[in-house]
Amino acid sequence: MVFFCFLVDQKKMVSSSKPAAGICSRCGGGASVADMKTQTRFLYVPFYWKYWRAIICTFCGAVLKSYR
Repeated sequence: MVFFCFLVDQKKMVSSSKPAAGICSRCGGGASVADMKTQTRFLYVPFYWKYWRAIICTFCGAVLKSYR
């Protein structure tokens, strides 16, 4: 019997950001609008990318609002 172990992970990166009005509801830090990139990798080889925009906290990095 053969067992396979697949390593699949996702990596989120901020490609660009600019300040936005508002504060974070979790920590009280400032907010910014960011263009995000989600990269899904299989055995450390990327095979799927998704680009989206989100409002994130500049202090704790929490995603406050997502525009997919």
